[in-house]
Amino acid sequence: QVQLVETGGGLGQAGGSLRLSCAASGSFFKMGWYRQAPGKQRELVASITRGGTTNYADSVSGRFTISRDNAKNTVYLQMNSLKPEDTAVYYCNAKPFSIGGPEYWGQGTQVTVSS
Repeated sequence: QVQLVETGGGLGQAGGSLRLSCAASGSFFKMGWYRQAPGKQRELVASITRGGTTNYADSVSGRFTISRDNAKNTVYLQMNSLKPEDTAVYYCNAKPFSIGGPEYWGQGTQVTVSS
């Protein structure tokens, strides 16, 4: 049973910082963070492959940094220069090495940024 356990998040202020962590119970090719704001579709925030290749949404590029510790099967999202529009539920995602294999999602963690 694969589990993704998210920690971090909560309430932050505009211009401030928050950090999210996601620990997986196995090893995955690509791990990342998605977010979903009320009334909006879930969107990719950032992803990182096991080899360290990263991808960011334009809206967070230069403010957020994704990293991972392969030995711990853990991915992090450092969020700086927060904006109220970053408010959303953030979900950890893990994609397998095998093509067509199942991907997994965390339970979600709320991030709220006050102005």
